[in-house]
Amino acid sequence: MSKKRRIFDIDLPEEGETFPAGKPEAAAGPAPRRSPMAAAISENAASLRDRAQIEAQIRAENDALAAEHVRMKKLGLIVDLVPLERIDAEKLTRDRAAGADEDLAELVASIRDIGLSNPIRLEMREDGRYELIQGYRRLAAYRQLLQMTGDTDRWGTIPAGILPRGEGIDQLYRRMVDENLVRKDISFGEMAALALAYARDPETEQSDPDKAVAELFASAGYQKRSYIRSFIKLLDRLGRDLKFVQNVPRALGLKLVAVLEERPEVAEQLQAALKGWTSRTAEEELELLRRAAGAEPPAAVKPTATAPVARPGKAKTVFQVPSTLGQAKCTAANGRLEIRLDRDFSALDRRRLEQALQRMLDGLED
Repeated sequence: MSKKRRIFDIDLPEEGETFPAGKPEAAAGPAPRRSPMAAAISENAASLRDRAQIEAQIRAENDALAAEHVRMKKLGLIVDLVPLERIDAEKLTRDRAAGADEDLAELVASIRDIGLSNPIRLEMREDGRYELIQGYRRLAAYRQLLQMTGDTDRWGTIPAGILPRGEGIDQLYRRMVDENLVRKDISFGEMAALALAYARDPETEQSDPDKAVAELFASAGYQKRSYIRSFIKLLDRLGRDLKFVQNVPRALGLKLVAVLEERPEVAEQLQAALKGWTSRTAEEELELLRRAAGAEPPAAVKPTATAPVARPGKAKTVFQVPSTLGQAKCTAANGRLEIRLDRDFSALDRRRLEQALQRMLDGLED
């Protein structure tokens, strides 16, 4: 049986028609799908580019913030809550005279009711404690509030601007003075006492009180500096005996200085009247000074046989003494002996401290 052959129709190209070389072009339509691996690689590359851009932006922002932080820190504008027990006020002599502050009660009430409007200024020490630069009364108010209430959560820390370490002692004094020059209640007696303390401070380069006035109170007018220098003359003669120099009005102080320069014996009379009169009030002391300024012999409220006291000089002696507690830095001047040591003397028993000082003072008479 014979097999039947199949016949296929083949269309041959017409004359002049050619076949295309290679693969025919793909028909128009959607692009072929990529493999999952190729898609993952592409997406990862795009993600890495985006991440690199974000990281660069974050680094730029952090650098800007760090630069701003450094700038603000140099200006003392970085504020933190600092525990009161870590704050000392020993580096600078304060321009606030020692004694009762009649206006402190008002400041305490204001801070208790509305809070602290202006942070204090501190300098961080190498031992981790802080040294007060500005804000003595604000710090005193916080300490009083803590003592009154016992509320350590509210009054145990105080807002403070932290100054960087290393600023010169002269500049720190200027910071304190310039802030307090705007105080209406700071007296010429207090400013004169600060100038004297500045000149006697072994850490400062200036030992002349008159020149110290020019450096410390450069922001003040010429007339005010002249008044401060006049009160320095008053403190030179009576500073060791005056208890309420911060209460002496400008007019009385200037008149009294003129009387003392014209009649030096009046200074001796005042010294004799003030010696041992520890129970006097500010008004009683002022009345005594008014009589002296009126050229009337000051009445000796408590007569004593004390010899005239020599005028304090401007010289000072600075020396160091080794001890079991460390190297003590000492400053000796007329009417003043200062000992600086890295030790919290307030933590010592008072009786023990008094006995040590008594032995030292008795030894000076040998």
